Amino acid sequence: MLEWIESTQLSIAIREGGLPYPIIGGVHLLAIALFGGMLLATDLRLLGWAMRSRPFSDVWYQFRPWKRLGFVIVVATGALLTWAEPTRLYRSPSFWVKMAFFALVGVHALVFRAKVYRHPEEQDAGITSRARLAAVLSLILWAGLIVSGRLIAFDASFDGDPISKSQPKTHAPGPR
Repeated sequence: MLEWIESTQLSIAIREGGLPYPIIGGVHLLAIALFGGMLLATDLRLLGWAMRSRPFSDVWYQFRPWKRLGFVIVVATGALLTWAEPTRLYRSPSFWVKMAFFALVGVHALVFRAKVYRHPEEQDAGITSRARLAAVLSLILWAGLIVSGRLIAFDASFDGDPISKSQPKTHAPGPR
């Protein structure tokens, strides 16, 4: 199946076209910055480390549309980047660590949605310990996801050509 995906016109166009892959990758990084910045600000507010004079619900509602936009763009561009080289990613340990973090982010959302995020006004009177735990775990999970995603680029020995990537190039001595 991965070989079929890799042979589709979309995969080839992204991977072998001169500009699509770096443009999609750049948009992916910009969306991570947007989403991550909004997430960081929200979590820091929950922890009481930033914007302490503002009610949490104000911060939540102000940043929520931007977080949603960033998340949608991150997922869409990430899917395109994955579509471009699925066999290499299948062999990448960092990719699987990233996917595990992504699954844990989903579990986090399910666990804390009802008591922390569904009614942010409830945190205005005083941030609960559950909300603080949600913020700490959110920061850890998203940081792990971003770092493991970045490490995918360094899984060179898993791109199908381990010899040329893992051994240093040597040059035969020549006349000087």
